[in-house]
Formats: sequence, C-alpha cells, structure tokens
Amino acid sequence: MTKPTVYPKTGMSSSPSFGDCTKVVDVQNIELTRTPSSHDHPDNHHALQPPPWIAALSPAERQDLEKKLKRKIDWRLMPAVLIMYFLNYIDRNNIAAAKLANLERDLNLSSVQYQTSVSILFVGYLLMQLPSNLFLNKFGKPAIYLPCCMIVWGTISAATSACTSAAGLYAVRFLLGFVEAAYFPGCLYYLSCWYTRSELGLRTAILYSGSLLSGAFSGLITAGVVSGLEGARGLFAWQWLFILEGSATIFVAFACFFVLPNFPRTTSWLTEEEKSLAVWRLEEDVGVDDWEGGEKQTFWQGARMAFVDFRTYVLMVLLFCIVASGTVTNFFPTVVQTLGYSRIHSLLLTAPPYVLAVIVTFANAWHADKTGERYFHIAVPMCVAIVAYIIAATTTHVAPRYLSMMLMVPSVYSSFVVAISWVSNTMPRPPAKRAAALAFINAVGSFSSIYASYLYPNSAAPHYTVAMVVNCVTAFIAVCAATVMRMILSRQNKKLARGEWVDGAINVEGFRFKL
Repeated sequence: MTKPTVYPKTGMSSSPSFGDCTKVVDVQNIELTRTPSSHDHPDNHHALQPPPWIAALSPAERQDLEKKLKRKIDWRLMPAVLIMYFLNYIDRNNIAAAKLANLERDLNLSSVQYQTSVSILFVGYLLMQLPSNLFLNKFGKPAIYLPCCMIVWGTISAATSACTSAAGLYAVRFLLGFVEAAYFPGCLYYLSCWYTRSELGLRTAILYSGSLLSGAFSGLITAGVVSGLEGARGLFAWQWLFILEGSATIFVAFACFFVLPNFPRTTSWLTEEEKSLAVWRLEEDVGVDDWEGGEKQTFWQGARMAFVDFRTYVLMVLLFCIVASGTVTNFFPTVVQTLGYSRIHSLLLTAPPYVLAVIVTFANAWHADKTGERYFHIAVPMCVAIVAYIIAATTTHVAPRYLSMMLMVPSVYSSFVVAISWVSNTMPRPPAKRAAALAFINAVGSFSSIYASYLYPNSAAPHYTVAMVVNCVTAFIAVCAATVMRMILSRQNKKLARGEWVDGAINVEGFRFKL
C-alpha cells in the first residue's frame, strides 16, 4: 500500500499554523515546525523555517551574503584540505618513487616483499575508515581531529627512513595506512557539511587535485632528492625522501590547527549570523537540517541505515571498480620506466599525466555541478580509460604507450571525483548515515589496492598484460554500475514527482536525486 504523501512546509513564513508545535534550535534561531502527519513515518524529518532575519532579506541581499560566506569558508577550508591531501597522498605513495631510488636494493627486498609492503598499507587503511568517520561525526571537531591524525601519520612516514628489513617496513606501512584512513573519507564528509549538493562536485575536485598534484610533483621531488642527497650524512636518497616529506606533513598539520573550520554550528570564528546562514543553506538544499550536535549523532545508527540501503551496495560496486581500474597509479613510476628512459627521466615523465588530470578533473567536476548531471560525467571518462588500457596492453611503441598513460590517469580520476560526490548527493541525510556510507564505500574501494600490488611484478614488464586486462574489465563494470544507479534514481525521482514515499529519500516537495 502506498504511504501517504508528506510534504513538510518550506515556505518563508516564520509563524507556525494552528496545531503545529514549534522548537527553537540553539543560537541559529531556526524554527522547526511539525505537523501531526509528519510524525507518521519514522524516517520523516522536521520541516524547517528560515530564521526571521534571513526571511526578511531580499534575493539580492541573500545572494550577496551567501557569496561572502562561501568566499570566507573557501579561503580557509579549500587550500588547507588540498595541501593536506597532497601530503597524505605523497606519504602514502612515496614508496613507489623510493623504489626507483633503490629501496629494494638497500633493504634486500624481493619483488614479492616490495609488493607486500605496498599492499599492507591498504589493510590498515580499510580497517579504520568507517570507525574514524563515525567518531568524527560524533566528535564534531574536524579542525582538531584531522590535523592530529596528520601529525601522527607524518611521524610514521618519516620513521620509514629507519627501516632496515622487510618486517620493519611492513609494520610501518600498516600503521601508516591505519592512521591515514582518517583523512580522505573524513574530509569528504567534512565538505558535505559545508556545501550544498550543487557545490560539492567542484569542491571534491579541488580536494582530490591534492592527490593529482602529488602524483605530478612526487616524481620531481624524488628526482631532486636522488640527484642531490644520495649519501648525504650517510643516508640513502630514499631515506631522505621519507624524512623530508614526513617532516613537511608535520609542519603543515600544526598550521592547520589555526586555519580549518569545524562544522557550521561549532566554528568559533564565524559570527552568529554566518553560522545561521551556513546551517540554513544546507537545510534549504534538501529540506531537512544537517549536523546539529554530537549528542544527536549515534555511532551505529548511521552505519545501520547505510548498510540496509541497497543503493549503498550499487555505489560500492561503482567506486570499487573505479578505484580498481586506477590502481595503476600506485605503480605509475614503475610503469613509466618501461618506456626505456633513465631513472631521472622516468621520474620526470610521471608529471605530465597528472598535470593533465588536474585540468580534466576540474573541468569535468565543474560541468557536472553546472548541469547537475552525474552519470555521463562518470561513464564517458571510464570509456576513455578502457581504450587507454587496451592500448597499453597491446603495444610496445613509446608514443602510443605514453599516450595511454596520458589518458588513463585523467580519465579514472575525473570519473572518481564525480562518483564520490554522487554518494553524498544520493545519501544527503541524516549526516551519520552519510558519514558511514562515505567511509564504507571508500574502504571497500581501497580493498582493490591490496590485491593490485601483485599485478605489477617486475617479470610482467613492459606490458603488464594481466593488470591492464583487470583494469579494463573493472572500468567496464563501473560503467554498468553507474548505469544501474542512474536507472534506480530515475525510478525513485518519478515516484517523488507523483508524491509517493521513497525510502532513503528526503521526502519533501521539490527534492530530486541527481542523475
């Protein structure tokens, strides 16, 4: 039997109708009005009315205040999270560059031992993502939590320079992944607590450009360290690489304590009016309130809601396959070296594909936000990735192989950024569910990096045929998963348009899922 239509009021009137009950939420003076019918369904949310001072603004005044608020948040938040993710990715993947700086030789590692040292990081990374995001949602202070995690992982990364055996390297890499797991899913949730659905894609691209820039600069940094610091003070070049990059991470983490905001309700350097507007923007976007306080955010209720929503698993397959098809980036310096150039030239040649990836990713995310479309901004780049992997597996000529490398990195990353924002778009409320879904989906996606490490042994060069075939197949499955997701959301949008209840949706008038 179809459940009755419930459309909470979203008008600008600040006075409740007869029979409603009114509650004032902390300092923001956002009034919640609830009708008896809105209590009939356990998933229904309170309808909110804007604070009187916002209701009294003209459209031009409202737009001007929002621009000022977004500019203030953008300048404090976005450069910081970009730099933090740049260093997060540098510390995670610098082992690939260290291999070209003779890490294997100096630690007497076999090819399998090196591959294990790469993959074991993702075991720790997978285990910690969901608990970390649930804790961040409960704690409510990302400006403290994320920099603290950053200091710890920077220290662990620098300590890699002291490794003298495979066992020590395994232990350090596992701990590094365990702590680094807090950052990326936590930051995705963090951004979704500040920006509306139409703004999130571009901001996610800005965040993810940190990883792309790390790919571009990692080879350049390593080339400089190898050519200038080999043997300095009795240390190998790869040891200097870990020391310098880990130290930079710790320094930036301390600076971020003074720059990052918390959540809209808990950011001390915003005025009460700015907090009120920041909260109302998110509520207005989907029709219900977002993060209200740690006491209202349960650890496991959000996880349970994410696990029983079948869309979580479709998105999980989508993200898993995109990440799986992009695992080539974990070994990109090694793959580029198969072109036959010297060690330094190979490191330098890793930069252009990542520079192009930054440009393509920004353009794709900007257009996805501008049009509100998600599916084609995921499927089209993944089709390009399929072509790139086919070229890489079937030719040994330098020009087409490097062309494939120039295509595979931008296509996978640009698709991933839109796909990960699609998760927040599809599960916007409650915030505990969104935090759990982002962490769970990203954690499962990371699992592919565990097995992928064994697809790139030295003996498989230069084609890495098995790896490229696996990447090609997972890219195709990603396109199929995106297609299924679009069909599901399209069907649910039609139900919403007819006024039918949709589980997992924001059942307020005007809400539609992004397709």
